[in-house]
Amino acid sequence: MSSKPKVLVPPTSRSRAASPLKPSSTMASPARARTKSTPQTPSKSFRRPLPQDEPPVPKTAVNIREAIALKRAEVKKTERASSSSRNGGAFDGLEDALPVKTEEEHVDELGRWSVRETIERARSTGSVNLSIRSLPCLPSALFEIHLGITPDPLKSVPNEPCIVTTADTPAKTGRGGRGDGPSWFDSQDLTVLKAWNNEIVEIQPEISLFGSLKTVDLHKNKLVALPESFADLSVLTTLDLSQNALTSLPTKLFALPSLAILNISHNAITALSFRAPFSKASSRLTQSSAGSFFAPVITYATTPLPKLHTLDASHNQLQAGAIDHADADLPIQLSKIDLSGNPLGNSQSLIRALGRLDNLKELRMEKADISDDSIPPDTLLSSTSFPKLRIFDLGQTKITTEAIRTALAPKVKQQLNFDFTTEDPPSGVMRVLVGKPVVKEPWELEAERKAWMRAGKAAGASLGEQDGIMAALGKSKSGEEAAAKESWEIEAEQGLLTEGGRRRARAAAAVAASPAPATPAPKPAKKEIQKEAWEIEAEQGLLTEGGRRRARAAAAEEAKTTETLSSVSTKPSSSGTSLTSPQYYSEKTSTLTLPPSVSASKGHSRAFSHAPSAWPPSRDSRITDIAIPAPTLPLGVIASQPFAQTLKILTLTNRRLDVSLDLPANSESDLLPNLEELNLDGCSLRDTVPVSQHTDQGAGAITPPRVNQPLLPLLVRLFPNLQTLDLSDNVLTAAALQADVLASLILAAPPSSKEFPLHSTRKGLKHLRLRGNRIADLDGLQGLATQFKGNRTVPEWKLEELDLRDNEIGRLPPELGLLPLDIFLVDGNVFRVPQRRVWEREGTKGLLSWLRGRIE
Repeated sequence: MSSKPKVLVPPTSRSRAASPLKPSSTMASPARARTKSTPQTPSKSFRRPLPQDEPPVPKTAVNIREAIALKRAEVKKTERASSSSRNGGAFDGLEDALPVKTEEEHVDELGRWSVRETIERARSTGSVNLSIRSLPCLPSALFEIHLGITPDPLKSVPNEPCIVTTADTPAKTGRGGRGDGPSWFDSQDLTVLKAWNNEIVEIQPEISLFGSLKTVDLHKNKLVALPESFADLSVLTTLDLSQNALTSLPTKLFALPSLAILNISHNAITALSFRAPFSKASSRLTQSSAGSFFAPVITYATTPLPKLHTLDASHNQLQAGAIDHADADLPIQLSKIDLSGNPLGNSQSLIRALGRLDNLKELRMEKADISDDSIPPDTLLSSTSFPKLRIFDLGQTKITTEAIRTALAPKVKQQLNFDFTTEDPPSGVMRVLVGKPVVKEPWELEAERKAWMRAGKAAGASLGEQDGIMAALGKSKSGEEAAAKESWEIEAEQGLLTEGGRRRARAAAAVAASPAPATPAPKPAKKEIQKEAWEIEAEQGLLTEGGRRRARAAAAEEAKTTETLSSVSTKPSSSGTSLTSPQYYSEKTSTLTLPPSVSASKGHSRAFSHAPSAWPPSRDSRITDIAIPAPTLPLGVIASQPFAQTLKILTLTNRRLDVSLDLPANSESDLLPNLEELNLDGCSLRDTVPVSQHTDQGAGAITPPRVNQPLLPLLVRLFPNLQTLDLSDNVLTAAALQADVLASLILAAPPSSKEFPLHSTRKGLKHLRLRGNRIADLDGLQGLATQFKGNRTVPEWKLEELDLRDNEIGRLPPELGLLPLDIFLVDGNVFRVPQRRVWEREGTKGLLSWLRGRIE
């Protein structure tokens, strides 16, 4: 009874016997029974039928995945049986006693590979991520596995913690072991190194041997300093060192040629020395990284970080004076700068330098220690400041909105917007964030816009005024609304395309604005027929530019007639008393504009307006008003006017009927002490000019003799505070531009200067325009530029704009590249070197840089 079950073979056993890993039958042949079975191949040994308690294999069809799973299970059982037979069955069923652990066991509690396994796998990918490992330093295994060297022990980490021993985890190389790792010829150089959120306090100097690193992320560690060799990573493009304890950066780090993103926020850095690697005191910028024969040669950039476009230096200890921002010191490709949370202090020169960056789009100074004195109205003197800036964050600082409007509105071409919102500003709008941020959602901004539109309609505002309100509020945030609906579409929706519709809208607005009377009153009807501003302008023919120009000419003619009649009735003793007329003098801008004595010729290079003038033209186009003296500069008459002490702008364009200067009898004192701008363009002035003394003795007086005097020294003596001088379209030559004359004209004089004994101070010239003269050489400017040799600064130098177009200059001296100019115009001359594309492509900075490169 007991042997009967042993003879029968169940169907499930026969099904398993068909497997290629099992015997083909339950009984072995005599020949196979005599053969000695090998323990490595259990399929060749005699095996009894499987017990009845094993789960039967289903006879139904299985898919490929299930079949593969069954095959793997059979192979694992065969390996365990083979291992058990080799060890005499002592460790049968004890998987943990295997001498080689499986790969699944080398993971931490987060499911990641061990440190050593991660480093070894990086040989196949070129990227290693050792983040959140509580590492005190970069593991030595990183250098041993990838470079085959053992770094020197660090002083701050004398006992580096052991990661995983070699005995526990065999090296997976292609030359031994299990051979799971890549071969030496298949391994890749390390390009990405991430070790953030650790406890790293020091970096090995051997980090420079990873010459292919492009991305290094070490943020949220405990780094106090970086080794100088860190700057030898010449192909580095992204570097994140934020949230550490750094106080300085390696000097040569600012000369990396490929670095595009630099994040050093939340540290204790006190200075950004962009110019330090290029000073004479620094070592050569082309050197071997390790000093050996086989070490690579590191090539640095010739300008500070030429490809850097994003710089985050927020929440450090930076002051404005500790940031190198002189000419060509800031990276030229910067588009995003964050200096928030720094004790910047007075930042006039820094903001001015940042305004010259052509690609700057975001400038953030939130919570920085700056106030209104950092942006006075005269800080941004150039009309091309911040050409592409879209976000200027000054939130939670001491700067006020009024100061920003005064400083930026006249200088930038973008429209200013002061709304806090999460959306990007549209094209042509600069969003300035001032004060405490109160972020508004798009629906809130849209509600405000509609409320302002309803208020404008209720008040009877014209469509143009409503559009002005919308533009002032800057409610078109994304630009999509403006593109979807134009003004005519909005008018069409509101039924304002016809005169009747507009009249009905005005009537409805008037009725809504006035209280409802108890009895019908005629007042609303009067409001309905009232004419708006645009209707009055249409009746007067002022809707076109030509009509407005004719109206201004008629008003000027009427004012002149009234002035002439009043002057005849009162019989003034001096002809200069009528210069106070509004047609000549503007009290609001302190500007005096005298009419041309001779009109411009048709072939002249300048473009003159042909609109009717404010004075009656005569047959020979000469002035006929006896109140206007004929000399080019009638200083004797101007100095006697009541506004002479406050006059700031004097325009004498195209006054060449009598090319002379008329001075008062006593011209040794400051005649126009506050004059800042003098325009003498188109006056046919030469290097010397006739000068006469003004007399007021009536028509029978003898004309005083004239004496020729040099023009430029005379202007220096007469106008001490002159900052803008326009001498375009005259007949000046290079003889008038001597080095000493230019020095007295351009340089600011100290209070005790011997060169200017008549004046205590001199502000110095900022704009000098010499276009359309006969200047053939620039020897005087060359001699003046030699003062800047040796990277020296000249505090007396104030010149920012130099216009030398349309002259006869045959050569540009290389020393001119030393001049700290913002605008340098040389088009229209006869020199051939450099070629036009040098300044057309790169502008003033490129031209000056090209000239500096030619200095021997």
